[in-house]
Amino acid sequence: SMMPPIICASSPKRLAAFCAKQGYSGKKPAAVLLARLRSAPAGTTDPDLSEGARVAVLAQVGVITALNTAIKDLDRAIAEKIDTHPDGEIFRSFPRAGTVNAAQILAEWGDAREAFGHPDAIAALAGITPVTKASGKQRGVSFRWACNKRLRQAITTFADNSRHASPWAAGIYNRARASGKDHPHATRILARAWIRIMWRCWQNSTPYDPALHRGARPDRTTGRGLILI
Repeated sequence: SMMPPIICASSPKRLAAFCAKQGYSGKKPAAVLLARLRSAPAGTTDPDLSEGARVAVLAQVGVITALNTAIKDLDRAIAEKIDTHPDGEIFRSFPRAGTVNAAQILAEWGDAREAFGHPDAIAALAGITPVTKASGKQRGVSFRWACNKRLRQAITTFADNSRHASPWAAGIYNRARASGKDHPHATRILARAWIRIMWRCWQNSTPYDPALHRGARPDRTTGRGLILI
């Protein structure tokens, strides 16, 4: 078996041009990709085996193509639904919430404002707050297992993404990590902070505006503060 001539003759510059033409994200430099291709085990040149591999790969490509089409159709349907929901604009207004993640939060959060008179009720539903058990002089704090796990996943996914777009969120997360919390715990702390903001926006039927969020203003460095709207 031999390496395809196109790989042998290629250069990082040519491969980079090819990747750019194909819309590659550029996460790995062309030189790294080329080195991996050249160091990979050589494929077979047996006609029968090659034909079998070709049929299998084309079948897999067909499955992936069908799945990608279905995903696009689902994304389009989700976008249409959240655009028509009265609270859709609110949940899409948070940094890095996107459309699908915002729809996941909204679907589990619901619109029964009278059922959640305080943000802690949402935090408990999402399993963001720990469970405290006290008996006599003993007091224990443990992870909240009984909760709406879909809401917890949606909220923590949003919180983790938000810290890449919001300095306020990044500050809360970084301070939690600096205090010894692991990534999941720090993300839950940030999620609880966001739930307080989300709850206020939701109660007031007002999209999030960082200019009205005292803790998120550029002149604040503490990361604390309440939303004003």
